[in-house]
Amino acid sequence: MSNSFTTRPEIIGTFGVVSSTHWLASQVGMSVLERGGNAYDAAAAAGFVLQVVEPHLNGPGGEVPIMLWSQAEQRMRVVCGQGYAPAQASASYFQQLGLELVPGVGMLPATVPGAFGAWLTMLRDYGTWEIDDILRPAIEYARDGFPILPRTTQAILAVRDLFQQQWSESAHVWLPNQRVPRPGSLFRNPALANTYQRIAQEATSAGTDRKARIDAALRLWYQGFVAKRIDQFYQNEYLWDCTGEKNRGLLRYDDMAQWQSSYEDPIYYDYGHHTVAKCGAWSQGPVFLQQLALLKHCPISHLDPSSPEFVHYLTEASKLAMADRLAWYGDPNFVNVPLAQLLSDDYNRQRAASIGLQASLELRPGNPGGQTAYMPDLQIAQRTLAQAQLQYGSGEPTFATLPPLDTWRDEEVFVGDTCHLAIIDKEGNMVSATPSGGWLSSSPTIAELGFSLNTRLQMTWLDPASPGYLMPGKRPSTTLSPSMALRDGQPYLAFGTPGGDQQDQWTLAFLLRHCHAGMNLQQAIDAPAWHSEHFPASFWPRDVRYNRLVIESRLPPHTQEELRQRGHDLHIGQPWSEGRISACSQEITSSGRRLLKAAANPRGMQSYAVGR
Repeated sequence: MSNSFTTRPEIIGTFGVVSSTHWLASQVGMSVLERGGNAYDAAAAAGFVLQVVEPHLNGPGGEVPIMLWSQAEQRMRVVCGQGYAPAQASASYFQQLGLELVPGVGMLPATVPGAFGAWLTMLRDYGTWEIDDILRPAIEYARDGFPILPRTTQAILAVRDLFQQQWSESAHVWLPNQRVPRPGSLFRNPALANTYQRIAQEATSAGTDRKARIDAALRLWYQGFVAKRIDQFYQNEYLWDCTGEKNRGLLRYDDMAQWQSSYEDPIYYDYGHHTVAKCGAWSQGPVFLQQLALLKHCPISHLDPSSPEFVHYLTEASKLAMADRLAWYGDPNFVNVPLAQLLSDDYNRQRAASIGLQASLELRPGNPGGQTAYMPDLQIAQRTLAQAQLQYGSGEPTFATLPPLDTWRDEEVFVGDTCHLAIIDKEGNMVSATPSGGWLSSSPTIAELGFSLNTRLQMTWLDPASPGYLMPGKRPSTTLSPSMALRDGQPYLAFGTPGGDQQDQWTLAFLLRHCHAGMNLQQAIDAPAWHSEHFPASFWPRDVRYNRLVIESRLPPHTQEELRQRGHDLHIGQPWSEGRISACSQEITSSGRRLLKAAANPRGMQSYAVGR
């Protein structure tokens, strides 16, 4: 079964392939490979460029989980770039402010910014390039200018009044001459260029070898001038946020100085010829594996990926897995997450048997190992919405309502919240990473540094019985979820997408279209997509929309009609509105050559795959 339609060719080569959510990052990554760098060098350079050219989707103050395959070591590793909660961030602190949820906009929800540490940790241990060479493309784009995306302009326009009236340092960086930049015009961020230039220069002169110079750069960020300026800003500035009040931040110098990125083993699940690997339960990653474990017991292998049966089974599996995410996931350093039971065959056979012909209307977590599931108060969202100052925005911009840009363009502009990149080099090394956070519209920019911090703490709960309970030093349960897969035990696929709660729905359908329907990478990305919202959102104000199924209008009319008959609350989206998947694969041919492939999402007209 195959779909011949593609918007662009699947890239095929033998030297190297790169796919990311922005063409400039993809080309920078490929240029590193062309000049002798490996996949880790290319990923780090592209990752820093993404911070510059997609500032509404990620930034230097954000976070990134990275998955890598080392051909030399013959193993897969996770680099955790998710910072933890500050020492002052406790449930009682927010409750004393009269809050039931951690706010989604402002300085209060910041964790330690982990992206810089994760990229450089991978670069130090697996890369070959120097820190100044890695940072140079990002510095040049920030200093000399890059074509600003229409979506970035919309994000700035949406919060222009907030910047001008409350967040003056944000206005200084993002509203040059107090004007919203025109889409496609060259935009500069000289402050960020200066920050990275200073790090590159001081680190280069501080170390006696490459690793020492990278360690020096890490110290400059987490113990040097960057950490000190963040500490000053978060201690001394009282700024408006979505509570409708002025608050100062909780992040301090000591929080940053004591944090470092760490390595972990991935979580694996065998599905047919494929072994899929994900980050642990501090991320959303195991949701993907739980869905595979459920669908192993459902008759999907011969279904058309656009059929109502296929969409129904995947939607119902996502409902069950996301309910378990709410009931059981948390930072494994603080919470005993029963992953073995959640992924066990007996547990998922029983859970899959509950999937009927009609859409489930309930949120149904399971009881792995006989344990009793706990659900937080899901009415909090309604109470929070009744009191919230929505003019200051919502927690996550994935599907934010943005002002039109009719004076500049009429076509639809895709809305996203995160980035992704996937890279494979000629030796077979692979990287899959999902950078996010530090969105320009969600947190005040520190003008001297040229960036704002993340708001990831909003993904915690203030209920002590919840595994996602907020505690100092604890990682929030991020939605960020890069993916890798082996095929017949050999490294095969690196893939992922932006999209918050939707990430492990979009990428699941992509993988199954590729595995079961015989679609190549580009076909599997281009095919009509959908997502369920049958769970509390991970982002403030954590609204719940039971049984809502959002689909692209390209799904066949008979599929749409049968999904309605099965009881799904169907919402029809634009024809190209679901997902921003990037993917790369590799295989060894019968002649012993390494064949590399790549594909990128056409939605939004900015993602690109390159290679040769």
